[in-house]
Parts: sequence; structure tokens; C-alpha cells
Amino acid sequence: MGKTEACKIIVETEFKVEFYDVDLMGIVYHGNYLKYFEVARWALLEKIRYTYDDMAASGCSFPVTSVALKYLKPLRFNDRVRARAILEEYENCLKIRYELYNARTGEMTTKGQTTQMVFNVLKNESSFVCPRSLIEKAESLLASEAGR
Repeated sequence: MGKTEACKIIVETEFKVEFYDVDLMGIVYHGNYLKYFEVARWALLEKIRYTYDDMAASGCSFPVTSVALKYLKPLRFNDRVRARAILEEYENCLKIRYELYNARTGEMTTKGQTTQMVFNVLKNESSFVCPRSLIEKAESLLASEAGR
């Protein structure tokens, strides 16, 4: 499948930076950006209708094998964050690109990517193909969005 932006699954979600996420200067602690990626990843999986419960039902887990993160501008206490997740790959692994924006200013604050491998829990081994149920749900969503 060609991987242009038009044929990718994209989701956006918005939330507020909470007090417990910031350091003494009121700036989001660097480790919490991964938590924000997880919020966006969860929204993406819900959009596909392949949640963590569906993963378990398919006998698979998807451990994160790599993370790339680039901080561009800080987020601060009480900022509204617009988190965007873009599914880049879903056939052999889950590769998701993330963009975090300050919702008030529209400025991108953080970008990154995660890769998650497929692990067959029932066989206790890595797999190099995503479960058919995930692939079918992703392709069905892509087809329905293309038909709009």
C-alpha cells in the first residue's frame, strides 16, 4: 500500500496538561511526553476498533521496541495539548508517528515515533505478521474513509 498521508489512519485527541505532569518550573517533565504518545496511541487503536482487549483476544501483545522523540517547544501546566497519531505501518509491526501541538497557539511542540513488534503470547515467540483481525480492521477503516 502506498503510504501517502491521504491513505493513512490519523486520529487527534485533546487534553489538558495536569499539575502532576510538570516540574518545579511548570514545564512538562520530559518522560511524560511518552505518556502523551500513549494517549494518542489509545485513541488510534479505538478508532481502528483494535483495543488492548482485542490484542489479548487475538493472543498477541505489542511491546514497544523503539522510540524516537524530538522536543521542539515546552508544554506547560494548564496548556491544552492536541495529540495526533498517524498509523504508518500495520502489516508486520505497528509503526506510529506522533505530533503534539499546543492547542492554543497551534505550534508543534513534540514529534516522534514508536515501533511495536508482534508477540504471540500463546506460542511465546515473536511474530513478523500482525494478526489478521488487525489488518482487516485497518483496511476496512481505510476503505470507508476513502469512500467519503
